[in-house]
Amino acid sequence: MDKIIIMGASSGIGLSVAEAFAKRGMKVGLASRHTETLHKLKIRYPECVEYESIDITHKDAPSKLERLISKLGGMDIYFHVSGIGYDNPALDPEREAEMLNCNSTAFARMLSTAYNYFKTESRPGRIAAITSVAGTNGIGQLSAYSASKKCAQTYMIALEQRANSEGVRIKFTDIRPGWIRTPLLKEGVSYPLEMEQSEAVPLIIKALVRAPRVAVVNWKWNIVVGLWRLIPNSLWVKMTIPEM
Repeated sequence: MDKIIIMGASSGIGLSVAEAFAKRGMKVGLASRHTETLHKLKIRYPECVEYESIDITHKDAPSKLERLISKLGGMDIYFHVSGIGYDNPALDPEREAEMLNCNSTAFARMLSTAYNYFKTESRPGRIAAITSVAGTNGIGQLSAYSASKKCAQTYMIALEQRANSEGVRIKFTDIRPGWIRTPLLKEGVSYPLEMEQSEAVPLIIKALVRAPRVAVVNWKWNIVVGLWRLIPNSLWVKMTIPEM
């Protein structure tokens, strides 16, 4: 794992992972819509860091990712962190569509680009992505978010099947955290089993290094999602989930 590209590296998990790998001397390609923090990291680690402004919801995102890969001199692992999530108590259709567009449509856009790179180059590689424990089942208060994360998880399974049938040497790692205190969470609001970045990021880095197929962050959430899977849909849809 010599060269990693991190999509969504301007803050939160992506930025923390990027800095950790740059400190280790790895070649790190950073991408996000806003590049101020990426530029600062480039100044601190000029020999290790390259960056590119990429909005994954735009159709030019694949060509920009290819440009970043070229800047970095290749790619061994593509790590997708980009995503959005927010409360939508009024179930506003446009906000629902916005989450699905970013977390599902744009997710597929970028992972398919990474897949095609490894296939075209005929080289082994890895595709890792942050999805969520919310993808375990449809959550009423997080309808579009949970559905989009389930879509992302299923898309990775489909790509893995395709890689096996086409003989493309790609390994996949689906990293599923719960609530992590990042800029996505509201200040002053407590979330179920919430984790600090200082606790979550080392576990995410461990997953990137060890490369399991699925990594639930952390053990508490592993128990919760295991129980969720045992609940039949006929019962699940009648449950009242407390406000988050």
